[in-house]
Amino acid sequence: MRIVLAACLFLLMARLVDVQILHSSSYQAAARGESTESIRLDSLRGGIYARDGSPLALSIPTDNVVADDFQVAHPVKTAEALAPLLNVPAATLAPELHRHSGYVVLARQLPESTGRKVLADAFPGITLADTSRRVVTNANLAEPVLGFTNSTGGAAGLEYAYNGLLAGTPGKETLVQSPSGVSLPQSDVTSLVSSRAGQGIELTLDTQLQYETEQALAQAVESSQALSGTAIVMDVKTGQILSMANLVSTHPKAPVTPTPPASSDASGGVIPIGPKDAVNEAPNNYAVTQLYEPGSVFKLVTFSAALQDGLINPNSIFTVPDQMTLDGSLFHDADPHPTEHLTATQILAQSSNIGTSIIAQGLGEQRLLAQVGNLGFGTPTGLDFPGESAGLVATAAQWEPTDMVSLPIGQVDAVNALQVLDAYNAVANGGTFVQPELVQATVNPSGTVNKTPASPTHRVFSPEVDSELTSMLEQVVSSGTGTSAIVPGYTVAGKTGTAQIPTTGKDAYTVGAYMASFVGFAPAVNPTFSTIVVLDRPTPIFGGTVAAPVFSQIMSYALHRYDIPTTPGAATQGATASTTPASSQAQDIT
Repeated sequence: MRIVLAACLFLLMARLVDVQILHSSSYQAAARGESTESIRLDSLRGGIYARDGSPLALSIPTDNVVADDFQVAHPVKTAEALAPLLNVPAATLAPELHRHSGYVVLARQLPESTGRKVLADAFPGITLADTSRRVVTNANLAEPVLGFTNSTGGAAGLEYAYNGLLAGTPGKETLVQSPSGVSLPQSDVTSLVSSRAGQGIELTLDTQLQYETEQALAQAVESSQALSGTAIVMDVKTGQILSMANLVSTHPKAPVTPTPPASSDASGGVIPIGPKDAVNEAPNNYAVTQLYEPGSVFKLVTFSAALQDGLINPNSIFTVPDQMTLDGSLFHDADPHPTEHLTATQILAQSSNIGTSIIAQGLGEQRLLAQVGNLGFGTPTGLDFPGESAGLVATAAQWEPTDMVSLPIGQVDAVNALQVLDAYNAVANGGTFVQPELVQATVNPSGTVNKTPASPTHRVFSPEVDSELTSMLEQVVSSGTGTSAIVPGYTVAGKTGTAQIPTTGKDAYTVGAYMASFVGFAPAVNPTFSTIVVLDRPTPIFGGTVAAPVFSQIMSYALHRYDIPTTPGAATQGATASTTPASSQAQDIT
């Protein structure tokens, strides 16, 4: 019996050692888990600001009113007292206070002033939880660029792209509770890790220019019955995007689903949102997410490469018929014409497809493909925007004989609007390609602004070639297909584009469907801004007719807003264009 008792005593002591010494920490953790509750403390989301520091999207601190209904002794009386404070009927609150769940949210995202009133009345079992509400300060201005948030954080656009920066770091507090899960009254917080507010971002967007860009584009989309439209304004030297508009038509014939209404506490806005509105913000940033065959604006690839290689100069003369056959396929200019003798400048100004293909054949496949890459097509723009597409460009392995004509006139490669603007901006920037930029600074919660590094650059044209290209593009506006892009008082250089829209099947295009565009910069000498306008399926179809006037309106506003001096002699350009016979103003279709 002594041996048995000794053995039992030994086993008991061993068990005590195991529980109290060897595994004490695990048992302590289990005990804490039964008597404590950890609550997440959400952080305040950083704001999004325009280039001048004005807010575009902000998170405002709010309070959720939470009830521990186990601690509410008189649910009906409590409901009647809370009803006027929460603006919720007592008949709705009373059943919630009878649920006996231990955690019931009675009201969400109330102003902090209301929350303070609730706390001041010291209702037993009623507490507050810190929350916030995202407010867009300019209605739906630049909505496809800014994006939106949901319960998990950034869900689209820049809100999604910079979610890690904007969201901040959540905190945590630990409260004492009973074994049944009810928080103990008057119990202190046993552990507290404070949340850290997110950083804000300062964009390159100019809200006034963004407004005017959207207004001009909206009028064009509505008047031309286009399905959608995109317009971008860029600072030539820095690559900063000053406005980026993306709109869709809500016309019953347009097979585009409008976006849902954007929530905002502020009145006003750019384009009202509603079921009867003709134009709405696009569901995403078409400027970088939507690909299209660019058409004649892509002719920059051919002419820049030919000038760079010394194959042509602006005055080189070519014999240009109105059509040609290659590998069994017929190619033609937009309008029938007798065989002409045109300079390279005239070929570009009149947007001759046949003339461009003749120049391209002198370059050859490898040089054409190389220049496509040199101008940034087929690679990301550098914005890192969610959903951005690098484009679809032809490669040597995919090359077909007809591509020698199709590619130079913009019918093989699919690109986005920003890539086209980037290429022309390189011409405006003296032959130096500058990466586009949308975010120019981050903003600490304390208000400190930290500028982002300048956009990287690289040279794509020599200064001599760039000067020749600029002069040739000026002729497009002064006497070619882009006369509607003239800005009174300033010289303008640019290019029109009217491109067929491909459909399923090899070399198949949708009948009567075109993308109309104009891209250019001003003033042509020492340029300040570059701009592109793209309309999807407008009527009329020509870029010089529907897109160029929008360019003129937007560019005129931008130049005057930033007090850019007028160009001596620019009035002569306008007079020349106004007296040009209509028969000599060739239309542009590829």
